[in-house]
Amino acid sequence: MKHVLASLVLLASTSVASATDMLVTPDWLVEHRGEKNLVLLHVGVPADFEKEHIPGALLVSPQDLAIPRVEGALILQLLPPDQLRAKLESLGIGDDSRVVVYFGKDWVSPTTRVYFSLDAAGLGDKTSILDGGMPAWKAAGGAVVPSTGDPTSAVQRKPGKITAKPHPELVADLDFVIANLGTVCVAIVDSRAPKFFDGSDPGSMPRAGHIPGAHSLPFETLVTVDDRMKSRAETARLLEVAGIKPGDTVVSYCHIGQQATVMYFAAKRLGYKARLYDGSWDEWSRKSELPIEKSPAKP
Repeated sequence: MKHVLASLVLLASTSVASATDMLVTPDWLVEHRGEKNLVLLHVGVPADFEKEHIPGALLVSPQDLAIPRVEGALILQLLPPDQLRAKLESLGIGDDSRVVVYFGKDWVSPTTRVYFSLDAAGLGDKTSILDGGMPAWKAAGGAVVPSTGDPTSAVQRKPGKITAKPHPELVADLDFVIANLGTVCVAIVDSRAPKFFDGSDPGSMPRAGHIPGAHSLPFETLVTVDDRMKSRAETARLLEVAGIKPGDTVVSYCHIGQQATVMYFAAKRLGYKARLYDGSWDEWSRKSELPIEKSPAKP
């Protein structure tokens, strides 16, 4: 309990997302939809977007903000800062934009990955996620339209201008992770399912197991059954149970750096200093010289 309370104190004393809350509700979106600087990003696949989306939204995917995949290369690596900024500017995003990201169906981790990309571009204090995504919006009576029924979908958005300082340090590289194995106050967190953490299932990766000393906190445990982020108090309790202490720097990883962004988002929302090991198990498991552990999560 004392660690949970300490986590809440940490939240109260730390700027979480500067000028904005990291989560917004459908009611908030109704109130602010008419603002000229609002940019809505719909995370999903083209067919679903064309069928229905929140009026005025633009379709985006994590792959749009990642280095194009080359055979044999790591999957879903964040674009370099200049290229990332240019891509976001092409979506009409600028320094004065207020960005809200939402998923069309149940794509929680792709949505947090897009949030992470915007945060790394220096726009975290201007970006939020619509809690519960489009399903929550529709449940609250919000309108949706098909692409042909959305007059804004045919409008060519004027490119934005981003001068905000990027934050490439939010990406933890392999050297950082190796250097901080066992480091006090650095919590390496595995966001994969338990069967991958304990090594009973390698999935599609070369080796099975987890990074030595990593804490296990599957990303799905941070989300409710209706795909909303759990409360701050419940999230703090889950981090405490997983062995993550107030004041730790949280470095999350998963298979390819997508699921782990749910942990990134949750930790940042509690006021932790958060980083993403973008290479994740995709990179670690390829390097046979790196140590691995095969053990169940500590209770």
